[in-house]
This record gives sequence, C-alpha cells and structure tokens, in this order.
Amino acid sequence: MIQRIQTLYILISAILIGLLFGLPFAEIAANGKLYLFNIQGILHNGEIVESGLPILAFTGLICVLHLVAMFLYKKRVVQMRVLVFSILLLLGLFGMFYFFTYYSFKGHEISYKVAVVFPLVAIILDYLAIRNIGKDEALVRSIDRIR
Repeated sequence: MIQRIQTLYILISAILIGLLFGLPFAEIAANGKLYLFNIQGILHNGEIVESGLPILAFTGLICVLHLVAMFLYKKRVVQMRVLVFSILLLLGLFGMFYFFTYYSFKGHEISYKVAVVFPLVAIILDYLAIRNIGKDEALVRSIDRIR
C-alpha cells in the first residue's frame, strides 16, 4: 500500500539505511595515517583495523525490519511495534558509530560524513510513520464503534 504516507516514510527510511552499506561514515586522521570508517569497519589502505561486523549486523537487521514493517499494513499494531523496535536499534547503531570512532581513536581528528546522520533521519521518519499508523488505527476503531 504505497499510497499511505506512513508507507512512504518507512520506504524512505529503508532507503536511507540501505545507503549505509555503500557510503563511508567517517575519515580518521591519527598518527599521520588516514583511516576510513565504513560498514566493513575501520580500514587503512584497504586492510581492516577494526571489524565492523556488529554495525553490519545491526544495519542489515534494521533494513529487514523496515521491509517487514512495510508489508504489515493490515496489522497496524504489529507494524507500530516493529517500528518502535527499529527505532531502538537505530539508536544503538548511532551509539555504535560514536563508540567505534572514539574508542579506537581518542583525541584524533575525526571527519564525519553525511551518512552518519541517516540513522537520525530514519528515526524521525519512523516516528512520523508511527504517528500516522496510530491515526489510522484510531480512525478504524471509531468507524467500528459506529456500526
């Protein structure tokens, strides 16, 4: 049901999370070396310094949850619960970004890229979707009361 605005919110959120698989999160300058932080982890000259497996798993799970939530349009309460769970995972993902950059490199120059903001935008879009799903549920319940 792509014509519902909440489905569009969920779709845009899923696209933003999907873009995290290809975009870098940050560049870190430490000890005269330049490190790249992306979905694979922290890399230096193509070699993995810190594995990004937890970030990869979180991102994949969040993406799958968004796709599942899109197709749960007939079960609005379950759809809202899935989106609330994905918001919690998105907050955890954002915390992992912070942890990976500052845990590995304390006091060094960190240049964040635009992809770091995508989880926050996805949280806002998920919240808007939950609000609209709640409005739909209230409308359906009020119509059921009239019958």
